[in-house]
Amino acid sequence: MKTTHFTPLPCGYSPTTRPIDVLKHYGVINLDKPSNPSSHEVVAWVKKILKVEKTGHSGTLDPKVTGCLITCINNATRLVKAQQSAGKEYVAVFKLHAKLDKPKKLEKALDTLTGACFQRPPLISAVKKELRVRSIYELKLVEYDEERDMGIFWVSCEAGTYVRTLCVHLGYLLGCGAHMQELRRVRSGALLEDATMVSMHDVKDAQWHYEQYGREDYLRRVVMPLEILLIGMPRVVVKDTSVNAICYGAQLMLPGVLRYESGIEVGSQVVIITTKGEAVAIAIAQMTTSTIATCDHGIVARTKRVIMDRDTYEKKWKLGPFAKKKAEFKEAGKLDKYGRVTDSTPEAWKLLFGDADKATTVKDVLAKVGPAPTSVPAAVAKPAKKVEAEAEA
Repeated sequence: MKTTHFTPLPCGYSPTTRPIDVLKHYGVINLDKPSNPSSHEVVAWVKKILKVEKTGHSGTLDPKVTGCLITCINNATRLVKAQQSAGKEYVAVFKLHAKLDKPKKLEKALDTLTGACFQRPPLISAVKKELRVRSIYELKLVEYDEERDMGIFWVSCEAGTYVRTLCVHLGYLLGCGAHMQELRRVRSGALLEDATMVSMHDVKDAQWHYEQYGREDYLRRVVMPLEILLIGMPRVVVKDTSVNAICYGAQLMLPGVLRYESGIEVGSQVVIITTKGEAVAIAIAQMTTSTIATCDHGIVARTKRVIMDRDTYEKKWKLGPFAKKKAEFKEAGKLDKYGRVTDSTPEAWKLLFGDADKATTVKDVLAKVGPAPTSVPAAVAKPAKKVEAEAEA
């Protein structure tokens, strides 16, 4: 915890208590894709049924493949890129072209396929047919029928792995040939084949139920808050007064931080959330957990992808003590018109804000420049506890 001092604003909603139209705006569906239609067709149907502006999905499934297809609605489509690169799990049915003399050879061949594998996408796929490397994290044989020369295996793999190609490679290793007969995705990123999974019939029925009777319970069961996709990422809780500045693209500065999770490393992805639990943005950490705990000033994270709409929260930047002092310095010519340091800038200001990438504390600055003279900003001599979210500098 960085501080408990902040000004709550009457804006936004907790993800679980959003009004139904707002939930649709920031919603995801763990859809059980039916066999035969393509992923793009399914997503287009969801858009038409729910009467929303845009939809997207978490990674293409071939027409005949069924299972977990994360369908993002409106603002949740901003998370599609992150979900497409997340790990996947499949259950596949394969058919061998000849009988095996020793069934144990099958398990040995599956072990051989674990790890980094060369793959060229199948001819029927819609991507460039070039050789690439994909990682197979885990491969387990679930069942093998010696009479029919068919088996089932479960695989956990990197995004972009072709299980159809994996089955062909299995046949090469066994020396008899093999092909994939059936495939189902059981996990995509954060969502699994569990109670949250719904069918296309559920989506259609839920919307009809809502339109005919005005009851939201079925639709709320189908559409989930997008925050469910981000539960595995380290979180940084920011003050309500900092939220709108981040929505406009500002970096997260230390005065705007309320709480933070342990284990944050420089360069890792974090999710910036409000005090109510709403996702504001995905950001790249510029400080470790220990640096956040010990410093007063500096950039905590640089915004990578903003999720929340602008002006959901009130604009509160340029109201803090340092922002006011910055405006005074601009008028006095001690900073240039963009707020950058000049030769006439006071030394204490240079130490605090001269290098945005360098984290520092007010105590360190006072130790270097000595007791605060009249030219030093009052905000530096006695740090204010008011909220500040800088969109500039």
